[in-house]
Amino acid sequence: MDGSVVDKMKFPSPHPGFDIHLVTYMSQGLKVKGFLVEPKENRSYPGFLYLRGGIKNVGKVRIGRIIQFAAQGFIVFAPTYRGNMGGEGSEDFALNDRHDAYSGVRVLENHPKVVEDIYVFGFSRGGVMALWTAIEMPQVKKVVVWGGVSDVTLTYWEREDLRRMMKRVTGGTPKKYPERYLARTPLHKLNQMEADLLVIHGEKDENVDVQHAFRLQEAMKLYNKRYESWIYSETDHYFPPKINRKTIERLCKWLKQS
Repeated sequence: MDGSVVDKMKFPSPHPGFDIHLVTYMSQGLKVKGFLVEPKENRSYPGFLYLRGGIKNVGKVRIGRIIQFAAQGFIVFAPTYRGNMGGEGSEDFALNDRHDAYSGVRVLENHPKVVEDIYVFGFSRGGVMALWTAIEMPQVKKVVVWGGVSDVTLTYWEREDLRRMMKRVTGGTPKKYPERYLARTPLHKLNQMEADLLVIHGEKDENVDVQHAFRLQEAMKLYNKRYESWIYSETDHYFPPKINRKTIERLCKWLKQS
């Protein structure tokens, strides 16, 4: 069954207050991997689904990064997506592999210490995964998209270095197969999303243009959905450490606000 854990292997933790496991879980019949970070303190926590960017070895889950969120009082689960870390299947850039995120929500739901709300966070390519997850999984209360892709067609045209990969996973270009890019783009489905949204983006981002944030905002306005937007005028795709730390603290407070 999707979301069921079939293996849980202890992973070295750089922080004495947290246990880390490399989890094998089921998604569309595939055995997929993900990292689980649990505070050692024995109490209940909200669940935090961390959706990485990139594809394959680009943008891999970083343990230090997900511990930053766990330290704010969450149990964090970070899928590596199918085909990575020894998992079965192959990524297809937010079509079938977004089920790895949906199943990740169920991993958190089934966790004995997660008895509160479940939140979803997506960075870069993870942004489009996070939006689809909030659309398809109504139990998600809030979603954060940070430097996130919202329009896969726009990604093709703005990232010449990704075009070969995108043609491989889609079978062609947006001109030849516009419907295959639309099928990966959640903007036209946001009317189905009930979760509150927080958009975070740097105006100088050259990996994911700030137009992704603006298109996301416009779609949320069109469907009269609740959202908040933090656009940073002086940052790019990767925020400087001090700004990054403060932004994490601020967004985690936003998540926990009722």
